[in-house]
Amino acid sequence: MRQMPWEEWRQEESTVERPSLAERRKAALRFEIACEAVRLFTTQGVTATTGEQIARAVGVSSRTLWRHFPTKESCVLPLLTAGLDFAVTQLRYWPARMSLLDFFTETRGTGDLPQGTPTILALIRMTSTEPALRAVWLQAHDDALPVLGRLLAERSGGAADDLRVTVHAATLNGALRAAAEDFARRYADQPEASYDEFAACLDVALRAASEGLPY
Repeated sequence: MRQMPWEEWRQEESTVERPSLAERRKAALRFEIACEAVRLFTTQGVTATTGEQIARAVGVSSRTLWRHFPTKESCVLPLLTAGLDFAVTQLRYWPARMSLLDFFTETRGTGDLPQGTPTILALIRMTSTEPALRAVWLQAHDDALPVLGRLLAERSGGAADDLRVTVHAATLNGALRAAAEDFARRYADQPEASYDEFAACLDVALRAASEGLPY
């Protein structure tokens, strides 16, 4: 039986050097801060929540919190980037001579969504009504754009600053954002929604992108 690209990624991932213990602890703390921030934002509102409350909920000092994040709203960034990192990681193992649509179709049923997906989806839904959180969400995608550009440039043999590559990266970036927002909206009452459901939303977004601009 032919091995799936996702299975190849699983094998290759196990050979990649892991971050140091200090780096893993830092990432874990940032993720915990993000989860507590979303919980407080959800239960009492963004405006009513303070950075000190978030720090207290995590069990760290306010100084520690502000060392990691410049504002209370930016505390959610690790959750938003987790979904983008998940998508970028898959794209790194997109086989040559296979369309992007075929790749995502083939990986259905072979992977899991990132840790904390229900919280991520709740957060994405909040970005539609909370301008400060929307700004963080858009910043996360803006930061992802050059990463996608380099990935597409490596695949095509072009330059990351080539206009065509930039447009393709922006199109893919927009499709990922639209699919994530649609997935969050559709499965608001289904916290156990799987990768297959997300892949279906992404499939629709990518097909719309591949159709090009309307006349």
